[in-house]
Amino acid sequence: MSTGHQRISFDSHGVTCDAWYFAPAADSPFATPSGCPVVVMAHGFGGTKDSGLAPFADRLAAAGLAVFAFDYRGFGASEGEPRQRVSLTAQVQDYRAAVVAAGARPEVDAGRVVLWGVSQAGGHALTVAADRSDVAAVIAMVPMVDGIAAGRHALAQVGLGALARSTVSGVRSAVAGRFGAAPRMLPLVGRPGEHAALTGEGYYERYLALAGPTWRNEVDAAVGLEIGGYRADRNADRIVAPVLMQIADFDGAAPPYAAAKAAVKARAEVRHYPCDHFDLFPGNPWFESAVEHQVHFLRRHLLRDGSAPWDTVTGSRETV
Repeated sequence: MSTGHQRISFDSHGVTCDAWYFAPAADSPFATPSGCPVVVMAHGFGGTKDSGLAPFADRLAAAGLAVFAFDYRGFGASEGEPRQRVSLTAQVQDYRAAVVAAGARPEVDAGRVVLWGVSQAGGHALTVAADRSDVAAVIAMVPMVDGIAAGRHALAQVGLGALARSTVSGVRSAVAGRFGAAPRMLPLVGRPGEHAALTGEGYYERYLALAGPTWRNEVDAAVGLEIGGYRADRNADRIVAPVLMQIADFDGAAPPYAAAKAAVKARAEVRHYPCDHFDLFPGNPWFESAVEHQVHFLRRHLLRDGSAPWDTVTGSRETV
């Protein structure tokens, strides 16, 4: 069941970002006089909101939650130059700005924010959640939390030669940018053996199956230099909200052992899935389990009045 969405724009440090707002289903069991909780939803590395986020948003909205899915600056329908440059610092700034914009919606309880992120955004959700009293819950799906661990993980899969080529491309792009030249672009996803950021078996086909009209298969190669210092788990022990960590045990893109360590630090509830990174996305074998676990997690932690559970398929309360 699709609830539909409204297009919203918001400001993030002088850059106009684009978002989709999914209103909560009528008679939401999560509603209070202050409004409904809002799920602030972001995609992963090089992803755009039109590439697989809407099915998650539809199901959460049908469950009675407001959802605010957005594009980072320089990606998708958001403004910002240069295009396709992944700045992890700027993305966290955009995420925080999206929380403010989502909380300003009239149906929303700004004191009950759910941070939802997949892959790279799963790490951003942990970063943004630390030390915040307005965050009611965090959902991190197949999160990438540790850049060094990700590099070691990639080395074991693609070999030293491929990793060295990516590093050289990154250095050249960074130098070109410093002198005003065009950056060197790298395909975001490719087939095994190709020169791309993600080359796991089946990744090219699965990513393209998700890809929406605003998605581009390229990123600034310099991102590899920034990811090395990325530690989304650094302040995970300062998250006071309940956390759901969804880990793909055979994840070839985001190291599952690093996610498990972050989960311990965040005192998270952990769900394991015997699959690879993209298997939790819409159209893949573990999507239904992943989204149902998210809804059940939010029911347990955000419902306070004993309401009957909400059927996320029909958009009505279940009967016992």
